[in-house]
Amino acid sequence: MSRIQTVFTALKQQGKTALIPYITAGDPHPKHTVNLMHTLVKHGADMIELGVPFSDPMADGPVIQRASERALLHKVGLTAVLDMVKTFRETNQTTPIILMGYANPIEAIGATAFADRAKAADVDGVITVDYPPEECGDFVQQLRSRDIDPVFLLSPTTDQKRVDLIVNQASGFVYYVSLKGVTGAANLDIAEVSQRVASIRKQTNLPVGVGFGIRDAATAKATAAIADAVVVGSRMVQTIEASNDDNLLSNVATLMDELKTAVDAAK
Repeated sequence: MSRIQTVFTALKQQGKTALIPYITAGDPHPKHTVNLMHTLVKHGADMIELGVPFSDPMADGPVIQRASERALLHKVGLTAVLDMVKTFRETNQTTPIILMGYANPIEAIGATAFADRAKAADVDGVITVDYPPEECGDFVQQLRSRDIDPVFLLSPTTDQKRVDLIVNQASGFVYYVSLKGVTGAANLDIAEVSQRVASIRKQTNLPVGVGFGIRDAATAKATAAIADAVVVGSRMVQTIEASNDDNLLSNVATLMDELKTAVDAAK
């Protein structure tokens, strides 16, 4: 059983929802990333979604775009991100790490080489936003053969036929994008998300995580009541952006404490 499956199984037995914070590797500076990862875990992260900086992040709004820009100023690419995961694993062998990024950096080194290096770094899952499920069968097999979960996005506009295609390739969990648009968008409609999550569950036994538009304790709690995982990205990155070296970790810890309390209170 993978780390991701292990965490979801344990939380289900406890009647709880997973909290998955997102940060961009290398933001605000590479020296902070591993410490941030440990802080997230200490304050309630069940898994971590670690963004791979990219120059043209089409699914990401301005907040995460700026995070990528800050990381790229320090030359943080895929190799550096994998090295950060290796360092994190020196003292944490239990928290699942899910890389989130785009196809270009993977294609630059080759799918097989990437899968080998991700396995060597002890990565647990990979979200590749712009790999369409119709065209990434080989990549999925490369990951699965190394016990790495390919995690796919579903959106409000994904039709039922495509949901079938995606859930047949996915493992670990599926990630429902709760809004039309990019990360950081507003106006989360919990009733609509609830209906969509229920529909997805009719087509798969995989856990369903929900992200995009979850900005505070209230939206985290509401989402946790209907999902198996709550993913918080832009709000986390905003907190990092508004911090300095002296208060970075404490500010992130405070936000995590608020979110964890809300998520745990939902069920």
